[in-house]
Amino acid sequence: MAIFGRKKYTLVKVKKKEIPAGLWIKCTDCGNLTYKKELISNLNVCPKCSFHMTLTAKERVNLLIDEGSFVEMDAELFSVDPLKFKGPKTYKEKIEGDRKATGLRDAVLTGHGKMNGSPIAIAVTDSRFIMGSMGSVVGERITRAVEYATQQRIPVIIVSGSGGGARMYEGVFSLMQMAKTCAALARHGNAGLLHISVLTNPTMAGIMASFAGVGDVIMAEPNALIGFTGPRVIEQTIRQKLPEGFQRSEFLLAHGLIDMIVHRKDMKETISRLVDYSQFHRSVKTE
Repeated sequence: MAIFGRKKYTLVKVKKKEIPAGLWIKCTDCGNLTYKKELISNLNVCPKCSFHMTLTAKERVNLLIDEGSFVEMDAELFSVDPLKFKGPKTYKEKIEGDRKATGLRDAVLTGHGKMNGSPIAIAVTDSRFIMGSMGSVVGERITRAVEYATQQRIPVIIVSGSGGGARMYEGVFSLMQMAKTCAALARHGNAGLLHISVLTNPTMAGIMASFAGVGDVIMAEPNALIGFTGPRVIEQTIRQKLPEGFQRSEFLLAHGLIDMIVHRKDMKETISRLVDYSQFHRSVKTE
């Protein structure tokens, strides 16, 4: 019969088309997948839950400073290894790896430029570089940016985002930067000049306990984790359950630690209005 004379069929495996890596980004808060181009156009804010995901220091500068006006300061400074720190990686290996990954020489980008036409000095930490932690170079660059702002009699904006606080690889040299940056900001304030502190997710430990916590105006992005020690460590220490939303921007605004919560898309205009108000107020006082 014909049925027994049929040719045998050959099974052919068809390769599945693979989705290129990095085409979709997963929200670190709600887990929603968003097309990368859509997320970038939305300033790295999740379109589903509005969680503000990480921006690089350069992206922050581009967001806040008028195009073509930014001038970087002290780019030649770099960290050394005063303690000859050794661990799974040496300090020098860690620094070199993060330099290649980020294109930065350390965890902060500083400079001056214009915001809606008004001159300002700015410092932005980058959490991709050793968790945005503060070492001697970070402290020195921020201090110099503040001192420049004082000399030029212009406002200084510091955008903080650090999960690492003071950098353990440098020991007391890192801790000294807390006092140094605050001293420079105190002189800036005594000169009647404005310091705006912008807190992003997360801003913790030595960063929050120094320059990030002493702004004339302290603003934060929505739902940012802000504090000294993380909530899990606090719960383990006091053996009590912490309130819902503890150490998030909204909780801290309700309890008076920060002055306002500002969506990323409104950040430049909000800061610009504060700068204009401070300059107008200072001009009225001097008349």
